[in-house]
Amino acid sequence: MESQVVVVHAEEDPMPGVVDPGPHQIYRNPRVSVERRELGEVHRHRVRVAPIYVGLCGTDVHVVQTNPATGYIKCSAPLRIPPKRGRVIGHEGVAKVLEVGAEVRHLEPGAVVTFESISVCYFCETCRRGHFNQCRRAKLMGLESDGLFGTVVDMPSFLTHDVTDLAAHDQGLRAAACVEPAGVAYVACRSTRVSGGDEVVIFGAGPIGLFSAMLSKLVFGASAVHVVEPLALRRNLARQWSDAVYDVEEFFAHPPRSVDVVIEASGELDNVDRVFRRLNANSRVTLLARSGVPMTLSAIDHMISNNVSIVGARGHLGGAFADVLRLYRCGRLPLDAAVTDVLEGPEALAEVLATPDGMEKHSCKILAHFADYA
Repeated sequence: MESQVVVVHAEEDPMPGVVDPGPHQIYRNPRVSVERRELGEVHRHRVRVAPIYVGLCGTDVHVVQTNPATGYIKCSAPLRIPPKRGRVIGHEGVAKVLEVGAEVRHLEPGAVVTFESISVCYFCETCRRGHFNQCRRAKLMGLESDGLFGTVVDMPSFLTHDVTDLAAHDQGLRAAACVEPAGVAYVACRSTRVSGGDEVVIFGAGPIGLFSAMLSKLVFGASAVHVVEPLALRRNLARQWSDAVYDVEEFFAHPPRSVDVVIEASGELDNVDRVFRRLNANSRVTLLARSGVPMTLSAIDHMISNNVSIVGARGHLGGAFADVLRLYRCGRLPLDAAVTDVLEGPEALAEVLATPDGMEKHSCKILAHFADYA
């Protein structure tokens, strides 16, 4: 069987003198192409699927964007681009099952599935303690293994969640394609212990920031949600789940009197330092967005005196998918409301990725439509 896939190639050229470089210090000159790949026999523990909708994540964009100051890609998430084959990217989506491997028992052809994007080992000490998002041997779909941006792809069966019941309507399919980023936001809100009475500030109203606002307001019961976002389109989209939205400088000119929770989903880490002295006693800060740059924190005494905690949040494992899907099915979490644009086919997706700068100014969650469900 033949598939069309969206592939990223890049030059592997580690920065001189950098110890243990990240991807943003290894890969240069990324280029995107649509290629044909021949698929062999389905592995016994995998499923062959035809993606219906795939989601474009900020991490995907950073794989193909370059930093003007360095010439290297912006992505600092774990990434491996094979030198000859390149990397099939994409880790968000919903797909129809075409064929299942011999050992797959929980799915049959015709089912519709959405996907977790982190493969874990289950055997390391971290996994044994139930901290799967921090597995030391984790592999990220679309970054360290080939992903969903193809007309037909093979995926590990244990990453799938059956959402066939949502396939009756296009709205349900679009929602299913958004479960992965919503799951990341869910874990962040849960890790930050958002609860009733909390004043929450969210920096960044991209998809994960937007889902963090939805969840804080609709599910975790925050008393007030403040969203800080420089782009007008995203501010307007966030209004319905926020008590106040601000441009960046507008926020710092007239901030809330006190803050209990900060969710940093923008990658602009200076914002954390700027807001820090307004944090209440026992407040919590969660860092979500990767930028590959250091964070400076000047108010250390304030942090110590007020027992302020700062945590990093990665992933969506540990039950987040099940909870997010249940919330959607019960009508409490409008996942599809984040979708602002739909592209048609792999070629359109590759074209957008080939010129990625500025795309966020006109969109929030971008989906690409690869096939109809029938």
